[in-house]
Amino acid sequence: MTDKTITCTQCGRDFIFTENEQKFYQEKGLTNEPKRCPECRAEAKRQRSSSRFNRDRQMYTATCALCGREAKVPFVPSADKPVYCKDCYLQKKQ
Repeated sequence: MTDKTITCTQCGRDFIFTENEQKFYQEKGLTNEPKRCPECRAEAKRQRSSSRFNRDRQMYTATCALCGREAKVPFVPSADKPVYCKDCYLQKKQ
């Protein structure tokens, strides 16, 4: 394997797809070469991450089934399933 020069489909700049990166892609079973340069890939990742956490979410109030404290949850609580506060949920998860 040798380094490959690829043109970024987003910004149009050339970037190097190194031999080590190619080996990494093979080890992970990735069959397609990258289409965007590392900078454009990083920016797309930042945008996906920020949009996931910054979107306006409706939060609902419920009472924790274990400790009785108020809990805020991103779903409508139903009477047939228990709802836990963050602390109790993490304890129960372990």
